[in-house]
Amino acid sequence: MSDSVLYEVSGGLATITINRPDAMNAMNTEAKVALRDAARAAADDDAVRAVLLTATGRAFCVGQDLKEHIGSLMADREAGSGQTMTTVKEHYNPIVRALAGMPKPVVAGVNGVAAGAGFGFALAADYRVVADNAKFNTSFAGVALTADSGVSWTLPRVIGPGRAADLLLFPRNISAQEAYDLGIANKVVPAAELAEEAARVARTLAEGPTLAYGALKQSLAYASGHTLDEALDKEDELQAKAGQSEDHTIAVRAFIAKEKPTYLGR
Repeated sequence: MSDSVLYEVSGGLATITINRPDAMNAMNTEAKVALRDAARAAADDDAVRAVLLTATGRAFCVGQDLKEHIGSLMADREAGSGQTMTTVKEHYNPIVRALAGMPKPVVAGVNGVAAGAGFGFALAADYRVVADNAKFNTSFAGVALTADSGVSWTLPRVIGPGRAADLLLFPRNISAQEAYDLGIANKVVPAAELAEEAARVARTLAEGPTLAYGALKQSLAYASGHTLDEALDKEDELQAKAGQSEDHTIAVRAFIAKEKPTYLGR
């Protein structure tokens, strides 16, 4: 892994930390590759039962590193190519697919501003713990771009299509409190407590019934684009599998014995 993204696994929890604080965690090519590879590693590792995505410094991620980007754009102009914009297919899409699609819960610990792709990464998580001084901004239209990093899909599903259009057409800073009111933030905590609380939430999920969490993610994603009858059939399919898991038996036995279950993640 690159120093621009740190990766650590402990006790079933993978912690991915964007680490370019001097650039407000803007995504240059090195960071994009490293984040993509870290997200994929967490998704593919059976020992990982939950993921915490966070960052160092005063920003979560302000999106594309525009200083690197302008140089690439000028080189494209001279060469008559569009190579720079392949970064969406090569980097941003795989990052979001790995975060949103992995069969285990992902927590975003949003320590500061999350803009553009950074907003997209936070929305790709299943649960967002947000510092009270953090801000969100779609940013794309402000630099004459359309949405990427899944924002066109995730944002309307979180806050509704009308509000999503407003925030995309008229980019502005959204405070932590407004983000909570809109449903973007699941929990807002004092900035000094963000790291501890985000880790606590992620560790709690890492100790939970991993297969059930994965099925819940799949069920929610499926239901958003299918009819009620189709969603009911999918619930039946996923519940049959969950009911055969060791964790389900452990949970039922613990419930009957009035004990706290210790899940195995299988």
